[in-house]
Amino acid sequence: MACVSSTRRSRRDAIPPASCARCSRRWRKRTDFHDNVLTRKHVLTPSTHHHSALPSPHTLARGDFDIVIRRLADDLAFGSDNSRLLGSGLEYASSRPYQPGDSVRLLNWRLTARTGRAYVREYEALKRTSVYIVVDTSASMSVRSSAQSKHDLALWIAAALGLVAQRRMSPVAIVGGGERTPPLVASLRRNDLWHSLEPLRACHWDESTLVGQRVDEITVRATRASVMVILSDLHDSSAIAAIRHATQKHDVLVMHTLDPLETRRTKAGYFRARDAESGRAFLGTSATQLANVEEVRDEILRSGADYLRLVTDQDFIAPLRRFLTTRGAVMRGRG
Repeated sequence: MACVSSTRRSRRDAIPPASCARCSRRWRKRTDFHDNVLTRKHVLTPSTHHHSALPSPHTLARGDFDIVIRRLADDLAFGSDNSRLLGSGLEYASSRPYQPGDSVRLLNWRLTARTGRAYVREYEALKRTSVYIVVDTSASMSVRSSAQSKHDLALWIAAALGLVAQRRMSPVAIVGGGERTPPLVASLRRNDLWHSLEPLRACHWDESTLVGQRVDEITVRATRASVMVILSDLHDSSAIAAIRHATQKHDVLVMHTLDPLETRRTKAGYFRARDAESGRAFLGTSATQLANVEEVRDEILRSGADYLRLVTDQDFIAPLRRFLTTRGAVMRGRG
């Protein structure tokens, strides 16, 4: 029979029964899990978040993976309620007298208290804007010099954005930007979101980048104007042209995920390196690499897409949330 603590304590503070080694082991396992995953909410708050503490997605069990995504989605949604990127949701229209069969959740409590008669809120469904999120899963995304790879960062952001968008009634499709065949159907079902994320959690070292091809496929198949988010290091030479074409029909946001070595000058002077995807050896400098990053940024902005640079050893929640909030204000001004 399982042992039960005699005092009422929280799960973290509960003292393991000394009489049962099996229960003691289970207690330690639950406590370690709580410290490492469940309490990560404190790590992910805007003021203290340092995402290098996030584990790699492929190392987590399904339940742990879901928990981290929900924490990230909560932090990302905080303060960005008006962003079109995250979905427009439902708009309040009016209130009417309660009728038998109406959901209690729709009650307008303030109006009911003021008039003494039950009223329910009526909402006007806005036109749902589909969100397509392209995640580059090629080999170059797994090369890293910090605790977190570009692949890990891109997947965490894609998962959090997808969950927040679905919460706000926007259909979402997570699309792999590598050689894995992706589903291109945007859905409001949470299970569809998890199923599309699952095969992308693990990185493949022999996978080539097809970001440009995936963007072209979405541009053709999405019959209505949609939001397209691209998370990539943009090593695909065809990606810029595809993005330029997509902006003619869709609202495109490019999140340029970079390793610290791709954004900083080093004291090494010239260095020898090998391309992770093609295997081609080359001789380069940090100045050349920085110039390439700036050139890509300028080309993206000239194409009409929005651009956000994210580096794997830096905080991403605060700048991303700030970007979404600012972007939402600009959209409302245009409308």
